[in-house]
Amino acid sequence: MGIRRRSLVVPSARRLILSMRDLGYDLGSAIADLIDNSISADATLVEIDMRFEGDASRIRISDNGLGMSESALQEAMRFGTRRNYADHDLGRFGLGLKAASLSQCRRLTVATRTTTSGRVRVARWDLDEVAESDRWEVSRPVVREVPWACEPLRGSTGTVVLWQDLDRVVRYKVAGGQWARSDFDRVTCQVADHLSMVFHRFLGGEAKRRLPLAIALNGIGLRPWDPFARSEPATIHLPVQKLRLVQDGMRQVVPVRAFVLPTEARFSGSGAHRAAAGPKFWNRQQGFYVYRADRMIQSGGWSRLRTSDEHTKLARVSIDLPAGSEEIFELNVSKTQVRVPAALRPQLAAIASTVSRLAQDVYRSPKDTSVSDSHPLVVADPRVRAITALVRMVVSATEDLVNRELDGRRLGRERITRRLRAMEAQFSGELEALVSQEASSGSRVGGRRVMDAATSA
Repeated sequence: MGIRRRSLVVPSARRLILSMRDLGYDLGSAIADLIDNSISADATLVEIDMRFEGDASRIRISDNGLGMSESALQEAMRFGTRRNYADHDLGRFGLGLKAASLSQCRRLTVATRTTTSGRVRVARWDLDEVAESDRWEVSRPVVREVPWACEPLRGSTGTVVLWQDLDRVVRYKVAGGQWARSDFDRVTCQVADHLSMVFHRFLGGEAKRRLPLAIALNGIGLRPWDPFARSEPATIHLPVQKLRLVQDGMRQVVPVRAFVLPTEARFSGSGAHRAAAGPKFWNRQQGFYVYRADRMIQSGGWSRLRTSDEHTKLARVSIDLPAGSEEIFELNVSKTQVRVPAALRPQLAAIASTVSRLAQDVYRSPKDTSVSDSHPLVVADPRVRAITALVRMVVSATEDLVNRELDGRRLGRERITRRLRAMEAQFSGELEALVSQEASSGSRVGGRRVMDAATSA
């Protein structure tokens, strides 16, 4: 029996807009979501002003991007924006501007300008007005009513987002008191650390986009924070692994690269070691770092493939999501977490196991020596170190596969495992002998000879 009639059911504005304040944003991730929009608008400078004034405290995020036309502004204020996102766009759900902003404030004002001589367009969501009217109505203030929102657009194109009534940021009963001020200063520092981490590829000039990006917080430029401490000579760089993923007819390649950071004694300085700890500090910063279009999505954690441990805190692994894989990885609305698809879990588990074992070796080594302290020449040569680490990764992955396939056949598993480890030890011994022989003759190990040794092994 066919449907004879339909009726339009419009959600209650009051109920839905208040419910959407709790989609998982914190202050840092909310601001990061707005910076995504600035990057998509070809901005080269994003300025964040966090001003404490008790109940009147406010946060302003402004950029020098392309700005928005009247129709684009109206669409941007819609919950569930009607637009098609390209693979390289950092936006995804059409909710970021509204959901991220209103998760932190009750009044969101957007001002934008597309030409230096054109007019400034302004639109506003006010939760108190929506709660009173229960209507999906955006107000349109005039420029003179919102001077702080429009001031950065004098003689410039771009977009400004202004947050007022910061009920999720300034939570103290005495909003203008010293406790509230101290907490505001604390979260400001946390925002700086978070943005330096999330956008480190953009700030460091490593992102694929052709335009540079600078981010300033309260007038101070942010510096990129590299989770992998790649500038440290003692950091171990494992070779890139390209995992194959086929799901729902889609063929994808997922680049994965593992790093093991040095112990404190082997860092270039105590300051560098403290900086490498990261915003969440050592134990919580271990694990997977997931990127989408060079923007960090997840910063640490093992995605339920293993548990974090003090002895593996030096292990960090970068994972780059291929374009168009957001649904496969179940990217969440706040763009802070993904779920590893079942097809990739065995491969990532093997990599996690391997890098964790190597991190344990580094952690437990004497403070003044390296992992292979009896063979310092091997550790000093980055090619040899990388090849040794790769062999260890392959052996560990094979061992995990054998354990799964021969489940219940203990003797068979143990015999194959012993043989694998013996082969690894033999290879390491031959490689170390080759390095020592070359070093004693006064010459450096050639890349060709090292690769020949790896191939024969």
